[in-house]
Amino acid sequence: MAPKQAKVCRNPDLIRGVGKFSKSQMYHKRGLWAIKAKNGGVFPKHDPQPKPAAPAEKPPKFYPADDVKKPLVNKRRPKPTKLKASITPGTVLIILAGRFKGKRVVFLKQLPSGLLLITGPFKINGVPLRRVSQSYVIGTSTKVDISGVNVDKFDDKYFAKQVEKKKKKGEGEFFEAEKEEKNVLPVEKKDDQKSVDTLLIKAIEAVADLKSYLGARFSLKAGMKPHELVF
Repeated sequence: MAPKQAKVCRNPDLIRGVGKFSKSQMYHKRGLWAIKAKNGGVFPKHDPQPKPAAPAEKPPKFYPADDVKKPLVNKRRPKPTKLKASITPGTVLIILAGRFKGKRVVFLKQLPSGLLLITGPFKINGVPLRRVSQSYVIGTSTKVDISGVNVDKFDDKYFAKQVEKKKKKGEGEFFEAEKEEKNVLPVEKKDDQKSVDTLLIKAIEAVADLKSYLGARFSLKAGMKPHELVF
């Protein structure tokens, strides 16, 4: 290959910043006069090239110092809670925790959320219609016939709490002591409790000693081994 020839400058510098030829000399040397004469005494103008479209969003110049938390997308479909084989409609359950710990209740049905719908009945042991997780109950071998009890209207929305907007206190009421208002049970829910208990108590009274069994509280005594008990 032939060696590359060094570029020759048309106007070499005599000293730094001062050329050998003047501006008018370079005008004739570069042939600009011929280009101007060819275009009617005016230098030709070229249309400016279109600029490339700028991106809609510029990428950030710097990365954030802290990690940005993004919510994880749960692609799993929730599966309905599997009911224990020992728990069937009408089974008497023992509550293990909570306000009614040790009470025996009657299982009515499983709700869409997986929780169990139970009742005492209320007139026998004071347990109303309520929901409970099956992990907090023990199924017994005792059963009640609930074929005549209709529980179709009870679902998770039935037990949802109604949120009421709190009114802002005025200047005078700010320093006054407010009396705590107790939650009053609606009349409709009281009637629902009575309708369920009426039919359920008839089925309970038909079995000897079942009413007293439901009214008694379960508890462990000294010397009792839970893993050896048969419920």
